[in-house]
Amino acid sequence: MTNSRLCILGAGNMGRALIGGLLRSGTRAERVSAAESQPAAREALSREFGITATADTRAAIAGATIVVLAVKPQDARDVLTPLAGVLTASKPLVVSVAAGVRVAALESWCGPGVPVMRAMPNRPALIGAGATGLFAPLAVDRAQRNAAEQLLKAVGAVFWVSTEEALDAVTALSGSGPAYFFLLAELMAEAGTQLGLEAMTARQLAAATLYGAGLMTHGGHADLAQLRTEVTSNGGTTEAALKAFEATDLRAAVRQALTAAMQRSRELAAAAS
Repeated sequence: MTNSRLCILGAGNMGRALIGGLLRSGTRAERVSAAESQPAAREALSREFGITATADTRAAIAGATIVVLAVKPQDARDVLTPLAGVLTASKPLVVSVAAGVRVAALESWCGPGVPVMRAMPNRPALIGAGATGLFAPLAVDRAQRNAAEQLLKAVGAVFWVSTEEALDAVTALSGSGPAYFFLLAELMAEAGTQLGLEAMTARQLAAATLYGAGLMTHGGHADLAQLRTEVTSNGGTTEAALKAFEATDLRAAVRQALTAAMQRSRELAAAAS
């Protein structure tokens, strides 16, 4: 990313994560700008990252080769529409991380000929351990796709999907997914306390177990079923716990939860467009 000029529209959690990741990966601060409406946030960006931050979105995107839309989905139209003239003239690659907002809507707001694609990162991007789903329509060329991939790799792993609709499943699986694991760890800690552990000890054990199990699956190449089998001794404690999970039809509950999240993603897309 060292030869690109990047602008982040919206410096909330994900915008800040991208800025920090880019700088850590070698992008110079003078090649990154941000548009942010809140004065305190602009001051923090300049102070902490040494980048140019302004409330003037036109000034922020001037000269940018990549523009990242990192605003709330309901704000995407209002942010992009006034910039259509500038975007149409300079035609930077626009990468949207605004959840659910479809490519067709983004293209209509950016103006004709502006290459637009979508990314669905998740909250661990804040610590450089994100998982991002990427989709690009045919109008986005290979060089632009490579640039977007390098951009998102600054905050974690990147996975391409072949259809825009698949991003709704990405949202349900990895976008919302950290909360599922946090909930499980929370419930495990709660149960541990009820079984006699001190609350802090139960919480620390649950968090350490979540972290260690995550490391064992890191890279995405591990066989999850095999890892589970290796922990499960015949007739042992783990088998007893897993049988209790199965008795509650946990598989169906997980499938139902992800389906609900995917459907909500589609509803939000319809509302934002």
